[in-house]
Amino acid sequence: MKNILVTGGAGFIGSNFVRYLLHSEPDVRVVNLDALTYAGSQENLQDLPSPERHNFVHGDICDRALVDDLLRRYTIDTIVHFAAETHVDRSIVDPGTFIHTNIVGTFTLLEAARGAWMVEKLLPLEQAHFHHVSTDEVYGTLAPGEPSFTENTPYAPRSPYAASKAASDHLVRSYSTTYGLPITITNCSNNYGPNQFPEKLIPLMVLHARDGKPLPVYGDGQQVRDWLYVEDHCDAIWRVIQKGRTGETYAVGGDNQPPNLEIVNTICHIMDELRPNSPYYPHSQLIQFVADRPGHDRRYSIDINKIHTELGWQPRQSLETGLRETVRWYLEHPDWVQAVAQQPDYQGWIQKNYTNRPKGVQ
Repeated sequence: MKNILVTGGAGFIGSNFVRYLLHSEPDVRVVNLDALTYAGSQENLQDLPSPERHNFVHGDICDRALVDDLLRRYTIDTIVHFAAETHVDRSIVDPGTFIHTNIVGTFTLLEAARGAWMVEKLLPLEQAHFHHVSTDEVYGTLAPGEPSFTENTPYAPRSPYAASKAASDHLVRSYSTTYGLPITITNCSNNYGPNQFPEKLIPLMVLHARDGKPLPVYGDGQQVRDWLYVEDHCDAIWRVIQKGRTGETYAVGGDNQPPNLEIVNTICHIMDELRPNSPYYPHSQLIQFVADRPGHDRRYSIDINKIHTELGWQPRQSLETGLRETVRWYLEHPDWVQAVAQQPDYQGWIQKNYTNRPKGVQ
């Protein structure tokens, strides 16, 4: 029986990973540590499979005493580290929070793992594993025609969020090189799917289209992203933990490169199909161009050759099937949307970042 500490396990990707593990791995026990900030919610943990193998702990990854206690009390042999502040726009407004959580939090976890596994030797080191979940944004931006990001692309972060994640990547890698801590890292592209906090592009567009609100598109909408369905990401992470080479980094992407405006138009077309009697049909009439974010990265693209060649992983969902599943999920879960979207922090943020944002020019 593996005892896995999942940090940030009440957030979007973390909760999907918890659900993935409990569904597919009967020999796994999950300890779920989450601070329940605005983007984490126990609503994401309703109706878990095999809930008797899941222990939720409300706490902060920066709380060293708490982390130490969890590692010992549950004999944790694997840490899967999702907990992070992740929204670029918020990092522009409040960078300090990102520095604290993403850098100090990661350092705290690494020190706790080193203490338990390498100093106190609570279990054989070959049974221990620290997996760090990161982002392709650490690599900066790509110009049209430039090769996709690989594991060897130099770091060039352009936002406080990306810089904080780059710093955490370096910390994790340094603990492998300096101390011999058994680690792996994945740098993923933009995730989407069920339970994503609705400030992010895809759920924001779905819910605004449902309610007849403007669909705010930054700048000219031609920013290019690689979109990864969250369940495919969970599968990739578990594949790396089980079969990846210790100390290695693996890039994980959805193998696509649509501009943001294409994503929004596709969501509108799906909404037209699923809600043909909506008073807002066609939903594309709701699209509104707004002023671009400062320093907005123009293009991301992930080369998944390494994880495919070494570990046999590739995404199962195409962008079309994944988007359809995602739109349908949000439309079929109004209670979740109601519980999450009523948070004062969310409503205030939408007002500040989108409603009051100057209109742009197409």
